[in-house]
Amino acid sequence: MDFADLLDHQMYVVTAASGGTRAGCLVGFASQCSISPERFMVWLSKENHTYRVALEAPFLGVHLLAPEQFGLAELFGSRTGDLVDKFAEVPWRPGPGGTPVLTDVPAWFVGRVERHTDGGDHVGFVLSPADGGARDVERGATLRLSDVLGLTPGHPAG
Repeated sequence: MDFADLLDHQMYVVTAASGGTRAGCLVGFASQCSISPERFMVWLSKENHTYRVALEAPFLGVHLLAPEQFGLAELFGSRTGDLVDKFAEVPWRPGPGGTPVLTDVPAWFVGRVERHTDGGDHVGFVLSPADGGARDVERGATLRLSDVLGLTPGHPAG
């Protein structure tokens, strides 16, 4: 077992819109990366449909999932937007820049894309929060990596 095998980080659904196209994917690589100014970074696989849309998007949406939202994780993690309109299957509304905001999640924010950072097979998107919301949810009561280990990705990770 190595260091990465011990991690059990939160999972997120990241959404994007550009050029009339919506996209979204399940993401495990994400974290706050600055306090002042407030910044958050999400990493998207270069193989992913969402990555291609996100490159042109001025904003990205970042959504936390509840543990019982495995079906939502499966939709955004196991099906590719190259073949399926994932947003036809879930309630959502347009946020800043037309970014899809999932309406049935415990917490979300939409962030302005400040810059990209190439990390190898993934590219980091540095976001500054522009809008967001949260329901009454306990800290730590979110979907985690260990909850989705059995999913088959819609695209290879890299």
